[in-house]
Amino acid sequence: MKEDKQLIVVTHLSQLVTLVLGFGSLLLPLILWLTNKEKVYQMDIHGKRIVNFQLSLIVYCLICIPLTLLCGLGLIGFIVLGVISIALPVINAVKASNGEVPTYPFSLNFIS
Repeated sequence: MKEDKQLIVVTHLSQLVTLVLGFGSLLLPLILWLTNKEKVYQMDIHGKRIVNFQLSLIVYCLICIPLTLLCGLGLIGFIVLGVISIALPVINAVKASNGEVPTYPFSLNFIS
């Protein structure tokens, strides 16, 4: 197993592919994680946290839809989720480049 901080940083930043393509924030990190978790040191823990974060964002967006229709509160939720979905991958990419393990607050634990 080799240590490759650059690939881990790229995996965190790959969540931002949605800003360019409109989709892929779950798919690209998932592919990178599944293909490299046995080869790269600490890729497994980073990949699991990224996938859990992306799945959590999907759940939270689904919760915001009825809130938007009922009382408009979901719009604030969508804005907050948008900011979080951009800020946390960048912050955690910097942490990963420094050798720290990332944290994604409010992330549900789908994959342990």
